[in-house]
Amino acid sequence: MTENEIATVVVDSAYKVHVGLGPGLLESIYEVTLCHELKKRGLTTVRQLPVPIVYDGLHFDEGFRADVLVQDKVLLELKSVENVLPVHKKQTLTYIRLMDKRLGLMMNFGAARMKDGIWRIVNGLEE
Repeated sequence: MTENEIATVVVDSAYKVHVGLGPGLLESIYEVTLCHELKKRGLTTVRQLPVPIVYDGLHFDEGFRADVLVQDKVLLELKSVENVLPVHKKQTLTYIRLMDKRLGLMMNFGAARMKDGIWRIVNGLEE
């Protein structure tokens, strides 16, 4: 599957989870239920993936933890907040650059409507 095909399944799954649970729960609840939904649809997921970083020629294991990586191609950065800030989108872009991935989805399950809580963040992926 391509990144765009994966993203289509992810968005549909996120919508299903959001309708089923509603907004305002902890991010961890959306993470586990979204991964369950994606696995039902045949996609592999890794939750809380440790991502080391390289800086100044040094390797640091204490980089960050990616919320969800789908099919080893698409990073999901999950939020459950009232307002998404510009820094959240920048953070997602930095994560996909550090992971050398081409597509990230920043998803805010705190939004009243899921479609208003999804941002597509690209790193060299053609639209």
